[in-house]
Amino acid sequence: MKRIEIKENGILMLFEVTEEQEIKLLHFSAAPFCEADVSEWGGIVPFTVAEVQVSGIDRPGERHGTKYVRTAPGHRLKLKDFRDNRNVLGRKLEVVMEDPETGLEVTSHYQFYDGIAMVRAWTTLYNGGGEALGIEYVSSFAITGIEKEGIRLPEEKLELWIPHNGWQKELHWNKYRLDDLGMSTTQPEEIRRTSKTIGVNNAGNWSTKEYIPMGYLYNAEVGSSLYWQIEHNGSWYWEIADQDGHLYLKLSGPTEHQSHWWKNLLPGESFESVPVAVGSLLGGFDEAMGELTRYRRVIRRPNADNEKLAVIFNDYMNCLFGDPTTEKEIPLIDKAAEAGCEYYCVDCGWYADGPWWDYVGEWLPSKERFPNGLEEVMDYIRAKGMIPGVWLEIEVMGIKCPKADRVPDDWYFIRHGKKVSDRSRYQLDFRNPAVREYATGVIDRLVREYHVGYIKMDYNIEPGVGTEIDADSFGEGLLGHERAYLHWLDGIFEKYPDLVIENCSSGGLRMDYAMLSRYSIQSTSDTEDYVTYSTIAANAPAALTPEQAAIWSYPLRQGDDEEVIFNMVNAMLLRIHQSGHLAELDEGRFVLVKEGIAYYKEIRERLRTGLPMWPIGLAAYQDGWAALAIVSDPKTYLAVWRRGSQESMVVLPLGHLQEKDAETVCAYPKDGRGCRYSWNRTVGELTVELSDKVSARIFEITEK
Repeated sequence: MKRIEIKENGILMLFEVTEEQEIKLLHFSAAPFCEADVSEWGGIVPFTVAEVQVSGIDRPGERHGTKYVRTAPGHRLKLKDFRDNRNVLGRKLEVVMEDPETGLEVTSHYQFYDGIAMVRAWTTLYNGGGEALGIEYVSSFAITGIEKEGIRLPEEKLELWIPHNGWQKELHWNKYRLDDLGMSTTQPEEIRRTSKTIGVNNAGNWSTKEYIPMGYLYNAEVGSSLYWQIEHNGSWYWEIADQDGHLYLKLSGPTEHQSHWWKNLLPGESFESVPVAVGSLLGGFDEAMGELTRYRRVIRRPNADNEKLAVIFNDYMNCLFGDPTTEKEIPLIDKAAEAGCEYYCVDCGWYADGPWWDYVGEWLPSKERFPNGLEEVMDYIRAKGMIPGVWLEIEVMGIKCPKADRVPDDWYFIRHGKKVSDRSRYQLDFRNPAVREYATGVIDRLVREYHVGYIKMDYNIEPGVGTEIDADSFGEGLLGHERAYLHWLDGIFEKYPDLVIENCSSGGLRMDYAMLSRYSIQSTSDTEDYVTYSTIAANAPAALTPEQAAIWSYPLRQGDDEEVIFNMVNAMLLRIHQSGHLAELDEGRFVLVKEGIAYYKEIRERLRTGLPMWPIGLAAYQDGWAALAIVSDPKTYLAVWRRGSQESMVVLPLGHLQEKDAETVCAYPKDGRGCRYSWNRTVGELTVELSDKVSARIFEITEK
């Protein structure tokens, strides 16, 4: 028996190799390893590096239910090679294992990033045998013993945070004890292998329609954090369950049981799982999200948009609502330019004379809406000093689109011999070269003929588990499409490096880092209520970098100053997505919009490198107060929202400034109306009083 210890960026990994050449991952944590924490009953049996289930192979031993433990041949893999190298990103481990009976070679990859407490992990399979292997499941990351540190029961010391998501209710984090989720300790340690799992998954092409593909586990007894994200734009799954005296965490992409994915791996073929990222540190949620923010900035495509943080105006929300015309756009363009916006996007409807929902697909401008052509509006936007943009939904074709029946059926997802449709649209299949050629042609025309520099790329359907065309399973067809779409998108950015493309899926229903490692900006919601939106704004940096989080600011036609200020505060620490009928605001309210945008331009250089902090915790939708800080030394920018609370004061702990002198100003609105505040350096707390029950402010705190 030998052990391999890896210490990197504050993370300790400990592998053990048995005399039979089985390799186990005994430890992945920022906390030190303690031999006594490894259960004597299960020994190292459950500490599998990778789980792989192949059709027709028995899963031996004591296991209950469908959970992904003691998989076969996963449980019998033998170590073939252990590679420890460095590349431009940091240290890279490759654990190469093989199953002598089938010839399957399994490689677990662990990519470190210098200075960041995160590891990106994935698994590659190679069929070196003589027969096809039906792959039902493969983990991208597997760790056993997530409860090891400390002596209290898991339900007493562990807090599991799950980010729920949904249309117009995005980014709602809930914190659970394990027994809240049915994972109570009910067996003696020598058994501890129930059929219960805590499973969080997505099945389909809307990757975040119910959950963000991430999670956070806090051990309150020892003060350690484990956090993860799955970087995939389709079906994914993570699972926590008990086995052999321990709790484990398994992360994966699509599976047969959860999402109808099955891959027939032929001799000589390879398969790569979806990437995931996992980190550990001694500290809490804020520190963990800080590491995730650093990591997300490293893995995304280098682009000027995330450096400049330009202000975008979009004519949709609480404004034209998909009914654009030249006559309506001109006064909005004038006021958007006057307000200081730098991009102007014409949203949906520009390609149809009337109702447009089920006609999408040809993407030709409506002559009725734009009598002198769309070019006139695009050129007018440029003449006003802004870059023009349009809305697009390239992955679908409306069932009434003239083009829809002129193309072969293999352009579309097919299930049970029928074209897959949802909400009056067909799902295009980007594995088909003709579909990719068509999509590229649309982008070419928008850029070259209409001088577009910004595209809001929307996606408003859920086509389900996948397609049967040229696929081993529905899910395998879906995975192929999703990877083909990402490859196509990479080609578009290579062709048009200055083109800014926003990721939108009915708001935030594909808020994942397969997409966000490519797109520079993400729509976060379609919600039309600015007070509700403050929850989404406050919580957004837990799911994506602040500079990628597009937040609507949409002053209402009939409103007051506080409503405008609240709208602006929602967006000002993230990415301003301005809308609303600016041309119809009175002068005082319009000045508040201009002031907010001007201040944002002063601070955006710091926002793009700052890290998020939540002084009173993540926001829940019914909370009376919410707060978000972006820390960029020596500055801390703080958004504070009062949302109907009967209490006019809130105390905001800012522990990073405790015992420090700090100058605090109300930065927006700069006249400081309707608020009072005081700084207590001894305990590091800012007390804020807002006089209006529904109001918000931006504070700037400078460490002296």
